[in-house]
Amino acid sequence: MLRKIWLAGGCFWGVEAYFQQLKGVLDTRVGYGQGEMDDPTYHQVCSGTTGHTEVCELTYDEVIIPLEKVLEHFFRIINPTTLNRQGADMGSQYRTGVYYADKAEREIIVNFIQDMQTYHTDDIVVEVEPVMNFYLAEDYHQQYLQKTMGGYCHVDLMRARPEERK
Repeated sequence: MLRKIWLAGGCFWGVEAYFQQLKGVLDTRVGYGQGEMDDPTYHQVCSGTTGHTEVCELTYDEVIIPLEKVLEHFFRIINPTTLNRQGADMGSQYRTGVYYADKAEREIIVNFIQDMQTYHTDDIVVEVEPVMNFYLAEDYHQQYLQKTMGGYCHVDLMRARPEERK
């Protein structure tokens, strides 16, 4: 069964590139979510005044990669205890979050994060909310790291094990 989830893990380029390599992830799109402005631009989001965060929308086959496994991968590539920062990227647009459309997913996400808290001394600050909105980022941001050799990425793309890759 196909599902969608929206993940904010700092710069969306690395989040997208990481998940694109996984078995069961069928599509990714990057954009801006959870903000107060309709159809913002990259420059507006970077100003920190729109309330948006950089988000990667995943379409995945839950038979191949269930939500718990998606979350496990997500937590491999983020620091869940830093607020408004991942790697060298700082600002509210780089906050971490998991945004869902199906209410039943909330319990899975919350339980997963509670379990992960046992591995961290600092509080986990990953937002868990229903997806309020999602606006596609500009075309040049889509699959940016595939199109731009040597593009900046705070995500370690090698964290996916060989057997987990397409």
